[in-house]
Amino acid sequence: MRRLPVYILIQTSGAMRGEPIESIKTGLETMVAGLRQDPFALESVYLSVITFNRYPEQVLPLTELENMQIPSISQPVAAGTHLGEALEFVCKKVDAEVMLSTPERKGDWMPLLFIMCDGRANDALKFQEVVPELNRRNFSSIVVCLAGSKTNAENVKQFTDKIVNLETTDGATFRQFFKWVSASVSAGNRSIGATDELLLPPPPPEVHTVI
Repeated sequence: MRRLPVYILIQTSGAMRGEPIESIKTGLETMVAGLRQDPFALESVYLSVITFNRYPEQVLPLTELENMQIPSISQPVAAGTHLGEALEFVCKKVDAEVMLSTPERKGDWMPLLFIMCDGRANDALKFQEVVPELNRRNFSSIVVCLAGSKTNAENVKQFTDKIVNLETTDGATFRQFFKWVSASVSAGNRSIGATDELLLPPPPPEVHTVI
């Protein structure tokens, strides 16, 4: 069975400090539970979770859904939101972990990338350098969820037009967001290969599309 790699990039500094971090973990548990009810996802989805503040860290390597355990997401020690470094890290992980097709074998499906952040990049130069590299990777879809009171949608519009905004950062809202992520992954599991563009299901009321 070909794998569907799903990368989830989560900011742990700034807007995500405190209660949102705990809510994100609960949301991840909701998402995984939902995906495990989908036999197609159970056979093919592999999840990776990467956190970032000043530095990126892969807290869950690409792991099959059946065997994965929700990783611990800790409070940041270093200050700063280095979105550019985080995106560069994602590119390196995709290059190392996603199997490409060869004449002898079929590779993985095109990966999905979900990013939860406030959109700000303290490393502006690195961010501008890495955007073209990110765009060159064959993601079937990149979805950004903006959270927090001070967000920067213009930054993330440079690499995706699939941007949503959370009304609040409480546990119930995060659970609804991750339920939507689960539905989006399930949709990707069925459509990738038939089309190059993933058609996402409509988001719940708590998740607003950014134009």
